[in-house]
Amino acid sequence: MHPSALVGLLAFAAAAQALPATSNQAHSASSISNLKSKIKNVVVLCMENRSLDNLLGGQTHKDLDNPINNGPFCNPYNVTDPSEGEHCTEARDYNSVGDDPSHAVTGNTMEFYSQWTPDNELIASGKLLPNNKGFIHEQVSKYSSDANKSVLAKQVMNYYTEAEVPVMTSLVKNFLTFNHWHSDIAGPTDPNRFALVAGTSAGHGENDDSFGTYAFTQRSIFQQLGETNHTWLNYWDTAGGTGPESQWFAWTKETSNEDKVVPMTQFYTDALNGSLPEFSYLNPSCCGVGTTSMHDSGLISDGEAFIKRVYDSIRQGPQWEETLFVLTFDESGGFHDHVPPPLATRPDNLTYTELAANGKNYTYDFNRLGGRIPTFLISPWIAQGVVEQKGTNNKGETVSYSAASVLRTLGYLWDFAPFNPRVDDAASFEHLVQSSARKDAPTALPSAISFRK
Repeated sequence: MHPSALVGLLAFAAAAQALPATSNQAHSASSISNLKSKIKNVVVLCMENRSLDNLLGGQTHKDLDNPINNGPFCNPYNVTDPSEGEHCTEARDYNSVGDDPSHAVTGNTMEFYSQWTPDNELIASGKLLPNNKGFIHEQVSKYSSDANKSVLAKQVMNYYTEAEVPVMTSLVKNFLTFNHWHSDIAGPTDPNRFALVAGTSAGHGENDDSFGTYAFTQRSIFQQLGETNHTWLNYWDTAGGTGPESQWFAWTKETSNEDKVVPMTQFYTDALNGSLPEFSYLNPSCCGVGTTSMHDSGLISDGEAFIKRVYDSIRQGPQWEETLFVLTFDESGGFHDHVPPPLATRPDNLTYTELAANGKNYTYDFNRLGGRIPTFLISPWIAQGVVEQKGTNNKGETVSYSAASVLRTLGYLWDFAPFNPRVDDAASFEHLVQSSARKDAPTALPSAISFRK
């Protein structure tokens, strides 16, 4: 065992002795023991760029906080001049969005705070709160010379109906949906994907050239499992576009683990044959029509068809009864969500600075989460049709879930300590695994439906 892994394990064991014993309580000894006895394989699939209000906004399922249940929610066309009017959330029929909304750090900041360069001290102190009113303003600022303002507003504010996304609808009805799962980084794809496997973005706030070059020395889930003799594979759609995240870390190359990146097609074979590793990390393809990640430039229906194939392969394989499938998204993609993103523990002391649309520099301290993203727990050990609200961290505080929650929970499953303070303070979800298995999970999800672009 690697020395750093041993130190982490000893620290984890010491902390575990102080855990409460109450059943069905997050971070409790009994819920951790139950997790370990039921789950032997974890599959994580990270899709692209959708907010909860956008993708699940038309789900009428009870307890989901979304536009159809609790809306409509409105945004002005111009945050500095309300007289220009507003657009409110409504059902949409865009299978593909041609004008990619901003998910840059400063774009996110405008969308949630109605300004590109707010006072960070006021944010950190709780005196400046997000109002989630700047989504149309940001979209119009980015595309006003190219598109109709009304179309731009619909692109970022509208949502999908249950009929348009039958795969999502089936997942909501049959498994567990998180109502308060936020992206770890209030920024774009690669930093958020990095946070999902390492608990930090290493101070990166944009999709720069460092990703994909084995450049990072941060500890990842791949290194953690490799050094403690747990099996893993990074299944990757060879069409490219996302990841493969395991190739972002120096450890992967230094220890000759490049062969752990395998084609996505192998996942279906492995699932049906019962030969999935303990940890499967899945990369969809991106971006544009014909890709599978649900990136707005692609088709929602293609993403649904991909998710169906992943689920059906797991469900019809012999490892179904010992598998936990976590389906999540990297970030909210510039699409409207009405729930304010909360403050969060900084993973490290790094910051990121970028030039905003107002010509000023803005520094992001990584002390707040991004928008809500659709996230599901899928397993025979997960109750049917549950909507999980906020979670609990190991200090007993009520907090929103995020990508760090995956690492927090996997730490309990495979006995490793949190990688950094963000992960340490994250809500875990091992207590959501039941003690008895369901037999009524659908053997296959419904087919995707193509609709007007």
